[in-house]
Amino acid sequence: MALYKEQELKIYNSISGEKEIFTPINEGNVGMYVCGPTVYSNVHLGNCRTFISFDLVFRYLKHLGYKVRYVRNITDAGHLENDADSGEDRIAKKARLEQIEPMEVVQRYTVDFHNILQKFNNLPPSIEPTATGHIVEQIEIIKEIIEKGFAYEANGSVYFDVLKFNETHDYGRLSGRKLEDMIPNTRELAAQSDKKNPQDFALWKKAEPQHIMRWPSPWSDGFPGWHLECTVMSSKYLGEEFDIHGGGMDLKFPHHECEIAQGEAATGKNPVNYWMHANMLTLNGKKMAKSTGNNILPNEIFTGNNPNLEKGFHPSVARFFMLQAHYRSILDFSNEALLASEKGFYRLMDAYHLIDELNPSAESSFNLAEWKQKCYDAMNDDFNSPILIAQLFDAVKQINVINEGKGKITEGDLQELKAVMSSFIFDVLGLQDTEAADDDAGNKLSGTVELLIKLRAEARANKDFATSDKIRDELLELGIQLKDGKEGTSFSIS
Repeated sequence: MALYKEQELKIYNSISGEKEIFTPINEGNVGMYVCGPTVYSNVHLGNCRTFISFDLVFRYLKHLGYKVRYVRNITDAGHLENDADSGEDRIAKKARLEQIEPMEVVQRYTVDFHNILQKFNNLPPSIEPTATGHIVEQIEIIKEIIEKGFAYEANGSVYFDVLKFNETHDYGRLSGRKLEDMIPNTRELAAQSDKKNPQDFALWKKAEPQHIMRWPSPWSDGFPGWHLECTVMSSKYLGEEFDIHGGGMDLKFPHHECEIAQGEAATGKNPVNYWMHANMLTLNGKKMAKSTGNNILPNEIFTGNNPNLEKGFHPSVARFFMLQAHYRSILDFSNEALLASEKGFYRLMDAYHLIDELNPSAESSFNLAEWKQKCYDAMNDDFNSPILIAQLFDAVKQINVINEGKGKITEGDLQELKAVMSSFIFDVLGLQDTEAADDDAGNKLSGTVELLIKLRAEARANKDFATSDKIRDELLELGIQLKDGKEGTSFSIS
């Protein structure tokens, strides 16, 4: 029997402001959409926290036995600078400044995004669609919204009529905002005089002559509004109604509010049952900002190449640090916090490896079944990873007590303890076994050095002493010393 039938999962739903029992639309199947990055720069740490949070959700749903279709988009067009239907396209601006094609910008930073998340051990989504790959579908849904009376064309652009929509629907119910509080400032209004109402937002924008990224449409050569892509791609791959929509807290308004309006206007249905939002990441108690230098990129954490850090940290240490806070809590990132997390991470890993060295007894002093359920209770309470980690450290204490001969555990409990610890540490939290990785890296290094020793021996046999000496001397510079003896050549690492 699938675990989800035994466990009652509750999710905090942003739209109701309450924890609700999770009941998917189709039993045993979950459709989840998460807003992905706009690929015009290196992915920053705050983004990574959001994607790690939803990787945790994805992993736990899979662990419970659900078949999950996880869709996460790539925004490669339509995201303007100020998110208010004006300004330059972020990708096009980057392309103009660097004098390259926009799709070169997209490719460069999409590759960076994938590389960073792979280092953090994130699972890839089931589907990763792009905005530019769904222009036709975006045009078609605009036609539907116009036909139903919730959008209008003005000078080649198409805008969503928020006031008209609000006559029969509740625009603002996700963010809790009132229509009168959504009026942009007068400077923005001057640039958007085609709108009937200041609260309206663009579904399609007519491209100015200098705008690089443009497509033909019934209204003009232009580009889709930023909010539209997620409505189109979520409904295409998950249906007009699906289970979970996630993203950063900063997307709640206007992006997600607009998604709800577009979906309801086009289909007459509520598109999402559970809205989830991950909170922000600060650095040294302040908001991250490149302009102030209070900023850090993921690769700088791994290498330690940042003035805020005294050393580099393994990606799993950084991931562990993030998971020690609940995804809905603000998390402050600092060198001291990372150092503390590093100690905790290795303490957890040491205890996990110590399980293999424990001697079984005829009885157990550790109530394994009760502890195991507490682990599930933590994750069932809106994916409460810090409580889960606290439960794992309770097991660490028990492992150390048993190892010291002050506690007992049966052979069967010992095997189950190892299995449960493995499931939650690696499968659910997504941490990596660094000891195993170090062993693998050591094996690869040994194999590489042995190959070079063989090549050096061949060079000496051919009286190519220049190559032989070069191999020996360059290995020595890397801290690897070769020692020639009667039984062949060995090496040591300093």
